[in-house]
Amino acid sequence: MGVPAFFRWLSRKYPSIIVNCVEEKPKECNGVKIPVDASKPNPNDVEFDNLYLDMNGIIHPCTHPEDKPAPKNEDEMMVAIFEYIDRLFSIVRPRRLLYMAIDGVAPRAKMNQQRSRRFRASKEGMEAAVEKQRVREEILAKGGFLPPEEIKERFDSNCITPGTEFMDNLAKCLRYYIADRLNNDPGWKNLTVILSDASAPGEGEHKIMDYIRRQRAQPNHDPNTHHCLCGADADLIMLGLATHEPNFTIIREEFKPNKPKPCGLCNQFGHEVKDCEGLPREKKGKHDELADSLPCAEGEFIFLRLNVLREYLERELTMASLPFTFDVERSIDDWVFMCFFVGNDFLPHLPSLEIRENAIDRLVNIYKNVVHKTGGYLTESGYVNLQRVQMIMLAVGEVEDSIFKKRKDDEDSFRRRQKEKRKRMKRDQPAFTPSGILTPHALGSRNSPGSQVASNPRQAAYEMRMQNNSSPSISPNTSFTSDGSPSPIGGIKRKAEDSDSEPEPEDNVRLWEAGWKQRYYKNKFDVDAADEKFRRKVVQSYVEGLCWVLRYYYQGCASWKWYYPFHYAPFASDFEGIADMPSDFEKGTKPFKPLEQLMGVFPAASGNFLPPSWRKLMSDPDSSIIDFYPEDFAIDLNGKKYAWQGVALLPFVDERRLRAALEEVYPDLTPEETRRNSLGGDVLFVGKHHPLHDFILELYQTGSTEPVDVPPELCHGIQGKFSLDEEAILPDQIVCSPVPMLRDLTQNTVVSINFKDPQFAEDYIFKAVMLPGARKPAAVLKPSDWEKSSNGRQWKPQLGFNRDRRPVHLDQAAFRTLGHVMPRGSGTGIYSNAAPPPATYQGNLYRPLLRGQAQIPKLMSNMRPQDSWRGPPPLFQQQRFDRGVGAEPLLPWNRMLQTQNAAFQPNQYQMLAGPGGYPPRRDDRGGRQHPVLAAFKTEVCLT
Repeated sequence: MGVPAFFRWLSRKYPSIIVNCVEEKPKECNGVKIPVDASKPNPNDVEFDNLYLDMNGIIHPCTHPEDKPAPKNEDEMMVAIFEYIDRLFSIVRPRRLLYMAIDGVAPRAKMNQQRSRRFRASKEGMEAAVEKQRVREEILAKGGFLPPEEIKERFDSNCITPGTEFMDNLAKCLRYYIADRLNNDPGWKNLTVILSDASAPGEGEHKIMDYIRRQRAQPNHDPNTHHCLCGADADLIMLGLATHEPNFTIIREEFKPNKPKPCGLCNQFGHEVKDCEGLPREKKGKHDELADSLPCAEGEFIFLRLNVLREYLERELTMASLPFTFDVERSIDDWVFMCFFVGNDFLPHLPSLEIRENAIDRLVNIYKNVVHKTGGYLTESGYVNLQRVQMIMLAVGEVEDSIFKKRKDDEDSFRRRQKEKRKRMKRDQPAFTPSGILTPHALGSRNSPGSQVASNPRQAAYEMRMQNNSSPSISPNTSFTSDGSPSPIGGIKRKAEDSDSEPEPEDNVRLWEAGWKQRYYKNKFDVDAADEKFRRKVVQSYVEGLCWVLRYYYQGCASWKWYYPFHYAPFASDFEGIADMPSDFEKGTKPFKPLEQLMGVFPAASGNFLPPSWRKLMSDPDSSIIDFYPEDFAIDLNGKKYAWQGVALLPFVDERRLRAALEEVYPDLTPEETRRNSLGGDVLFVGKHHPLHDFILELYQTGSTEPVDVPPELCHGIQGKFSLDEEAILPDQIVCSPVPMLRDLTQNTVVSINFKDPQFAEDYIFKAVMLPGARKPAAVLKPSDWEKSSNGRQWKPQLGFNRDRRPVHLDQAAFRTLGHVMPRGSGTGIYSNAAPPPATYQGNLYRPLLRGQAQIPKLMSNMRPQDSWRGPPPLFQQQRFDRGVGAEPLLPWNRMLQTQNAAFQPNQYQMLAGPGGYPPRRDDRGGRQHPVLAAFKTEVCLT
């Protein structure tokens, strides 16, 4: 399913699951960046135990961002990834475990989608480069201005695939990054860090889920562990629900559509490459000091609370008078399964079920109506009851015809509204718009730098009137051209782009007309609908896919070889007689090796990431597998409007033919390529303060060759096997930086070791239940929350996990004070993000001024100079906030007393920035109040 579409539907239907993140920003002092101290309590009023990073969701936006200029080289990409992880870590602040998982070799079922994405990316990248060069030549020929073209190789995002040199270098850089943070960051001091790089097979999010499943099956697992998973994929929500952990939260960047992107030619915002006119860049600021600033703010993060989603689903799925006992856990599993019909990474969605048409709601309603006949739930611990699924699908099939007709009516109605809107906008265009000095400006921008000032406004107005009078009179019936000027007498032939109706892609299937099933199978599969044997083959493959996907989510990969061998899905009405279809998979299958997967998913244009002899198989006309790598391919829009929504009609890779061709070129691999082509595992890192540090160090000193059990009492209940790492990071050994701009670690105390999850028999079933001893979180939803999705008002998520948090509020008097204090005309808004004046930070803001007391700047007059610059207390004097050892965070009044007895600490105000960039304060009731507002109210009291 599409990530934006599913997330948009989910957030509108269940709005209370979303919580805005409270984020402390790093400070700068005399040009030195002071990082956030993550060892302090989480400002979101929650303490997380484990943080899991689906690294591919971090790598892609850092290496080829869409809303800002891309990094210049690979070193800058690595630094951008480090900074992104630092930012996430400062928000979540895990206390026990950080698990970083990069996508490794994926199952064969996923490789089809990867192949489609990479062929598309290569094709679109080459087309964009050709278009960019064409527009550049046209602009320069017309005398336009463009910055000099940077001589750099186009970054091919396809290199973010296991087996490439880029991914190998990324693994080395992350090892260095982990060692650096464990050595120097107090927030990482007692943390266990696990890195699963691209050499470990499996998708990143599924490696994380496999780790959680296997740890849950251990007797030492804490059932009340608070998990936080970072990633933007829609399936993370399903995977989080599938764990049945009571405390599971997802953090992701807030999705904001239509974010501004810089032009690829002039690097200016507001237009695309095809619309670039080669105009010189406008000066930003009085001295162009804001030239490098971006018009868009840094992306904000949000939390998705799955425990609140479980509350919603429990209320929605509860059914009365059932012939069996109601179990909310089993009902949630059925809800996850029904979402697969709307689409996932392994199967195309059914033609009659679209997420934008509330298909999930339709399925839930049918499920609740049919469940009395089914006699039980659809799934159990990842296994499907096909007889009951057949009842649901046939019920959907009964209304397929009406679904298609309603879809057509809705599309026609939408086109009519769009056509009327375009006509209305064209009709309401002003006949004449003042230009030059008298051009209308937005409020507040008249005095902005670079705006023109009329030296003789009266003369300018006279010239504008004369220009207006000299133009021919325009009658009400005069027609206009597309640019607003009158058309010649008699009119001109209207161009296609000026037409009121947009060209629609041809649809030969016409699902809204009778005979839609025959046309569908003829156009999509090139077979007659009367071919019952072929239709049953398609349905059987799709049913196998449903069983495979559910098993993959709840038990792990059932088969590394299985895949859905068609580009399209069958109809729901074809799911007849599926109860007897087999749903078993071949056991003992193994994943591809990294370079083999590259041959299966890469187009020939990305062959430079492969060894020369392997690359030749992609382009040599005499190659036995040349048909796997078409230079061009068709994209079937399949009823959609845009090419990226269509289906890429690529040939499926035959595994046997591929392996046979590769046998001939395997001897050509160098030792380095052979190393990159091998499968690896996870690596565990700990610092010198961790209880496991001495235990691991002793293993290296004794030279143990056999795997050793992890002592769970030393590692928050984590269990598995340790084995020595040949490339281990060891104490008192220099850790060389793979990034030239970063320093080597000369005083290292970190140790690393190979880690393997607990192993189980192949037929072992992980129970999809809530574990004994798990405490259900307190209910969050109130009766009024059930109506927020349909009352028509704009829903605003709360800030942090504390529902009673008092929001920052400034009245008119406070804004007047800000206007006097802060300089205007700089920054992108009315007030800049500059730091407050020095007087703002002096004194103790927790202690109100009494009548007759000196003003705020004099409150520190009795302090010693050396105390005023005292930094944070030593780590051994700081209180710990690990719930696992029973420590309690400081209560507000204790924090106030501690602050009154301590000198000013530079990072005391590293909290969420309020309006205008001011650091807020925490009052006695846990709310936040603006420091300038507090000073202003105090001054009012004194007067």
